[in-house]
Amino acid sequence: MMPSTHDWINSPLGVVEGMFAASQNDPNSGWEAKAVEFFKDQLKEKDAHTWVPSLNDVPLHYLKPNSLVKFRCLIQDMFDPEFYMGVYETVDPSTNAKVLRCGKYRDVTECGVDFNSRNTVTAERQTFYCVPIPGENPWVKEIYASSSQARVVPSTSYAPTRQKRSYEEDDMDDMDTQPQKQREPHTGPQSPTEQHGNGDCKRQETEAPSSQTASASHLDLNFPLPGEKGPSCLVKVYEDWDSFKLNDTLEVYGILSVSPALSALADEKDASSSLLDPTECMETAEEQRVHSPPASLVPRLHMLYARPLPHNNPLLPSATLEDNTAFLSSTLSEMASVREELLTYFTHILLGDALAAEYLILHLISNVYARHDVLPLGKFTLNLSGCPAAASYTERLYQIIQQLVPSSYCLGMSLQNMNQMRLVPKKDYVANRLVSGALQLARNTSLFLDETQLEQGQLDTTGVRNVTALGNLISWQKVDYDFNYHQMEFPCNINVLIASEGRSLLPSDCQIHLQSQVTPPNMEEYLSSIHMHPQASSQLNKFRIYLSVARRLDYSISDEMTKSVEDDFVDMRKDDPQSVSAEDLHRMLIVARLLSLSLGQTSLSRDSWLRAKHIDMLRRSRMEQHKCVNGNEP
Repeated sequence: MMPSTHDWINSPLGVVEGMFAASQNDPNSGWEAKAVEFFKDQLKEKDAHTWVPSLNDVPLHYLKPNSLVKFRCLIQDMFDPEFYMGVYETVDPSTNAKVLRCGKYRDVTECGVDFNSRNTVTAERQTFYCVPIPGENPWVKEIYASSSQARVVPSTSYAPTRQKRSYEEDDMDDMDTQPQKQREPHTGPQSPTEQHGNGDCKRQETEAPSSQTASASHLDLNFPLPGEKGPSCLVKVYEDWDSFKLNDTLEVYGILSVSPALSALADEKDASSSLLDPTECMETAEEQRVHSPPASLVPRLHMLYARPLPHNNPLLPSATLEDNTAFLSSTLSEMASVREELLTYFTHILLGDALAAEYLILHLISNVYARHDVLPLGKFTLNLSGCPAAASYTERLYQIIQQLVPSSYCLGMSLQNMNQMRLVPKKDYVANRLVSGALQLARNTSLFLDETQLEQGQLDTTGVRNVTALGNLISWQKVDYDFNYHQMEFPCNINVLIASEGRSLLPSDCQIHLQSQVTPPNMEEYLSSIHMHPQASSQLNKFRIYLSVARRLDYSISDEMTKSVEDDFVDMRKDDPQSVSAEDLHRMLIVARLLSLSLGQTSLSRDSWLRAKHIDMLRRSRMEQHKCVNGNEP
């Protein structure tokens, strides 16, 4: 009999155990693959994924332990593989009856394990440390949360008086057996002091228990960006773990484990724990603290299925655009008109500068679509110079971009930030983990660099390293992670926008100098008047869909157009060979590509090429004028 809808969400272990029990008579049943297929098939049903509660928007104490949950996340770190008891035998002390049990998708075994049984099967699993997608904007979280149809009630394993609290204030362990600790201001959560009794019966852990003492030590949840909220999670992976890479964004469907035994057993030193953990002496206390944090702060998620997330825009269908032709054709038919509306909106924000507004649209839909050797193709870092320093102009500009893109981060390039922030992730060999940095971001994150905050002063060693890292990110779309004795390259795909007064000290693919057409007496008032209000959400949603779709479209140039572009280039160089370089041609081709995509056209037309040449010429003549007026300004 197949499980009912709520069985597979509320008690997925029951489904797994049923299949395991049925397989005992048939050793070649392939039950493990069938179990995974069963859950995949259930999730393919229309809207089925909306019935599964999400760790991103439901407080942990509202989720039923051992139920199916999902988590939208980034793989921040990958730990070493671990061994667990895949199959083990239990003995009933009163009748001596032996039963085979399945240890897969669990952290804790049943009572009465027979450690001498010949039927024990040791298996291997991998652990990923996953965090919510860094810089995911509030509108994304709200739309995902509002589309959920999951029914959640406070879990019965918690005291009924427990109040709903946010994750980062959640300092108590799973069983409310200890007084709550107060948070210190501006610090991360604290691990609880372990004060558990052994419960009704002592349970063994199926993974190596650690001997941590977490009393009053701060647990750093290792989020890449400062001020982030939400749970981090230890995701246990059972199949194909080589197919995942660091910094992948996923939607993980798995079985939630928040067993208090994980924390209770962490302190125990008894015969069974040494039996289960032959490598115990090889782990440092610091490593145990990081790899076995309290389950109430860092829940375990036993992965059944993970869906790669090519984007995290909840307004787009979850299937790829190619698989959703109806959505794609209706969106493409409106692209040109939505582009006009967005251009008008950006022109207002950029103080009446329509040319800068064109370039801002092109920047926001740019995307590294391929790499030629080390060269990333498609990146379009924009330096918007001439930004007014007064009246927090750049702050408002960032807020507007934040309303339109799914993930973003604003890095104020003040001397203090540059000298103190950790931008590049670094390996901590004592705790055996990758300590995150602000450049450990998901693909297609918008990184807004506010250079107007840069003041005179001295960059120290960290500052120089950080500026170099930003330069490498812009030029090569890669970040060199620091492994102490060597650096490891991690390719990325991040849209970098630099707002500055003069020309940026960082490299860029294109600089446009803001030419204000309006001089409002009160800048703050002017900006507030064009800031979209929440009631204009349907208009905002059109812009959000437009930007995400334009970024995801395929693009090609016909042989005929290639020949035409080459002839044009030769003609342009005839009059003055110095006027147009190969670099200029490369930039014009990127502009032409982005211009076509911004109009919903997937191949280059003669019109788009001429328009790209025209706007590039306007931009360059503006830069020349600016140079003449300002003398030697670079």
